[in-house]
Amino acid sequence: MVALFERLVHEQNPASKVTLVRYFSAFCLARFSTHGNASTIAQDSFLRGHEARHGLRFQKTMGTHTHDRSGTKMPRYVDGVAFDRSDRAKVWKLEEKQTDVNIALAMYRDAASGRFSELVVCSNDSDVEPVRRAIKEDFPGIRLGVIPPRPAPMAGATSHRNMMSSLSDNAHWTRSHIHDEELAACQLPDRIRTGKKPIDKPAYG
Repeated sequence: MVALFERLVHEQNPASKVTLVRYFSAFCLARFSTHGNASTIAQDSFLRGHEARHGLRFQKTMGTHTHDRSGTKMPRYVDGVAFDRSDRAKVWKLEEKQTDVNIALAMYRDAASGRFSELVVCSNDSDVEPVRRAIKEDFPGIRLGVIPPRPAPMAGATSHRNMMSSLSDNAHWTRSHIHDEELAACQLPDRIRTGKKPIDKPAYG
């Protein structure tokens, strides 16, 4: 991710220098993951690989996942049948908590610290817009960029989700998507050597 955003930000302004990449997510739960325990191992390897390779230039902030152990009733989907709120089925509903608040708090603190001349958010979620608007009002000297976390539309695609207009309206610059070749050029190596056990790329993914 550090290499990717160095590349993307440099395209906008070759004089820019990426000094910090913050990563926000939640630790995956093996029992809800397609690959079970292998998913948690892969996530751990991914995060440790970035920390080993980039040191303090990469900092993670992890939230939590919550779910109702007795199941949550949700309207049932039936193809070709109109929505019926009375026809419900119990499902496992997994929700990521704290991430939006963590992003907003970190962005505002970074703006207030005076350490950065530009903040770039990789998101297409309107939940980050209030803090971006506050930063623009309170710290007008800071440039704001937006990069959506999605690849380019497939060839022949008739539709592609557009960036939230509120995000682009309040940004100094935006990108519409990330190219596949940009992602391919910024992969971590298959093995990262550390002072202890090396970190290997997961067998899947």
